[in-house]
Amino acid sequence: MSNVLEVRDLGINFGGLRAVDGLNIDVAPRQLYGLIGPNGAGKTTVFNMLTGVYEPSDGTIRLNGELLNGKKPHEIARMGISRTFQNIRLFRNLSVKENVLISLDTQVDYGLFSGIFKLPKSFKQEKAMEEEALELLKVFELDGYADTLACNLPYGKQRELEIVRALGTHPKLLLLDEPAAGMNPQETQNLMDAIQRLREKFAISVLLIEHDMKLVMGICEKITVINYGTLLACGTPQEIQNDPQVIKAYLGE
Repeated sequence: MSNVLEVRDLGINFGGLRAVDGLNIDVAPRQLYGLIGPNGAGKTTVFNMLTGVYEPSDGTIRLNGELLNGKKPHEIARMGISRTFQNIRLFRNLSVKENVLISLDTQVDYGLFSGIFKLPKSFKQEKAMEEEALELLKVFELDGYADTLACNLPYGKQRELEIVRALGTHPKLLLLDEPAAGMNPQETQNLMDAIQRLREKFAISVLLIEHDMKLVMGICEKITVINYGTLLACGTPQEIQNDPQVIKAYLGE
């Protein structure tokens, strides 16, 4: 079975700085994959290249065999990559359900006329989207907050809502950028459980950046470690934990 994501010799320059150099990543179908490294190692830069925010200086990115280089972020999203961010980016003054409905808008195929006059096609699609939004919210037990303003959710729930909204685009690959940042231990455990559930429920691959080693080692099946934009190690959680270079550069123990 071919990989969902294939990254080959990926690199990017910012002026005279080589931020990422010669990176290779293979993410298999339904795999939970971790990308870790010290602060400033280039992890979010990699995510920005995968999603079209930055254009790589060299190398290739393929999603299910299709080349992503040169694609715009919205094109890549429609092709099947969705992401969350280090800093929460919700529509704070919209409800929880409305935040999810915005991501489901990519499925709309009725015209302006049909939408304005609420013709049967638009009414049927909007009803289906509302039902799907509530189903997605159930993944994180957020359906009870459907009518709550996003800004009024507890911090951990806001982070979960970001993931639900990303699921609304029906991704083949979900990129999570430090999803457990700022969470307490119980929230982190709930997040770990939910990530595993959504992988099974939606049959998607997950590539995550995270500094919480308990989360990374607890759910990831394969891990790539980068330092100063270059590959430091790649392997199973056990191999990474026992790698002397990783211990020296990152884990510190």
